[in-house]
Amino acid sequence: MSTSPTPAPAADWLRLDQQICFSLHAASRAFGGLYRVVLKDLGLTYPQYLVMLVLWEHGDQPVKKLGEHLRLDSGTLSPLLKRLEAAGLVRRERSARDERSVEVRLTEEGSALRERALEVPRRIVTATSFDVDEIRALRARLDELTTALDEAAVEAARDGS
Repeated sequence: MSTSPTPAPAADWLRLDQQICFSLHAASRAFGGLYRVVLKDLGLTYPQYLVMLVLWEHGDQPVKKLGEHLRLDSGTLSPLLKRLEAAGLVRRERSARDERSVEVRLTEEGSALRERALEVPRRIVTATSFDVDEIRALRARLDELTTALDEAAVEAARDGS
């Protein structure tokens, strides 16, 4: 029979080291620092790399759909796309079907960069010192956490809390 751990006293709830959000923030910043070094040879920032990942996986995308994949609004995404376009990796074009929509397409150079990027995930996995199964399990739990937090935010907005 297992017993639950004794809950921390309420005063401890406001300690920085007790905040899951801070642990996630610190891990995110650590990833950012590592990605900055690893992506330097590709000439990409981490957010630009994420855009390229979506395009390599899904092909041409309307800006709106790209934003949905990355959980970014167009105000954040547009400057990223401008820099990727200036670097010759993507092309933005008005959709022939809907003039209000802008399609993002990989250039030949952007498609070719995929081959060089294959080393990035291997370097990141090595740096974590986790095995692939541990990474999959962590990612699954983080996806569950994201879903729960999204649902809680909707509920809180509905309740006006």
